[in-house]
Amino acid sequence: MTTRLNPITTPRHQLRAEKARRNKEAALNAFIGRKAEIDEMLARLQALSDDHFNAHPDEVNWGHVGTLEHYASLLKRITDSAFGEGEHAE
Repeated sequence: MTTRLNPITTPRHQLRAEKARRNKEAALNAFIGRKAEIDEMLARLQALSDDHFNAHPDEVNWGHVGTLEHYASLLKRITDSAFGEGEHAE
């Protein structure tokens, strides 16, 4: 349990430092939470890919191709942004 500083008796610089520390801790916790969400999504996508996106080879048609094209275009937007490529290249 964290005790709060008394704003009446604590110097301002200490109050600002404590607020900055709490803010940084909250940002780190949010970052870790978002990363865990992404890791889970990536694991699910990898499992789906390993299962050939639930498509049996004898049943594949152009609709399946279109679906994968859509998925690929969305993932390309993400990877371009993450790696500074495509429209995000400098």
